This record gives sequence, C-alpha cells and structure tokens, in this order.
Amino acid sequence: MSLGGGYKLASRDGTQIPAIGLGITMKTDGKSTGDAYSLFEYTVPPETDGPPAHLHTREDESFMCLAGRLDVRLGGEDFVLDHGDYLFLPRNVVHTFRNPYADEARIVSVVSPAGLEAYYQALGALPPGPKDIGKLQAIMADFGIELQLPPGGH
Repeated sequence: MSLGGGYKLASRDGTQIPAIGLGITMKTDGKSTGDAYSLFEYTVPPETDGPPAHLHTREDESFMCLAGRLDVRLGGEDFVLDHGDYLFLPRNVVHTFRNPYADEARIVSVVSPAGLEAYYQALGALPPGPKDIGKLQAIMADFGIELQLPPGGH
C-alpha cells in the first residue's frame, strides 16, 4: 500500500530518544513536516516527575492523554489530564508535569514549529548519571528553553 510519501507507525514505534528520564518516542520531526511540527509519544512511568518548571520561547506544545493520568502545572494553574483530554501549552508560559499515580501515563505531544527533537537528542547525548545544572541550562539556552528554578535553586 502506498502512502504517497507518508508513513505509518504503531503505538510505541518510532525513534527512541533517551532523555529526561522518560520514554520519548519521536513519531515525526521537522525533516518530515517541512519544519512545521514534531510529534512525540511520551511514556511517563508511575510515580515519576517530569522536567523541572521551564518555558519554551520558540514553540507551542499540545498534550493529549492516551492512557493513565498526568498532572500538569501550566502558568500557575494545575490540570489533571485523563484519557482523551487535550491541553495546549503556549510558548512563554511556565509549565511542568508529573505522574504521581500508580499507572503509566502516555501522552502524545505536538510541538510547533519543529526543533524540540534536536533538544532531546542533545540531552540524550549527555553522559549517564547526575546532570550538571550548568550544562543543562546551556543546552536549554541553545534551544530557547528557560529553566524556572525556585528562589534559591541551583
């Protein structure tokens, strides 16, 4: 069957990117979409925190919950995403997420414009073990992402 240049991927199939302690499966990237968007499937294990509070200056994100539940803090408001729920995370708004629940959460994330895949790949290239916050902040800055540490945070 011809897809006219397109392609099909099953759930959990795609390019695995080992970054930020989550399962990140890249489904499509800027090369495939003319830099319009990237699409990821995140697997957030039970009782796992996601990234620290941060904001993106270059892209908007969207989350749609495929399975489980995910707590998202966006712009000072708290949301719980359940199966089928959608949340738009605009650029320049601080956000973070976590899965405090007993079941794995799975999220589809559309990021527009494309480019976040290169950020994840840069994080994935760091050596294993504890991460140097200075190196993380430098990588984030390269991709227009700002870490929002609490007062007194390092």
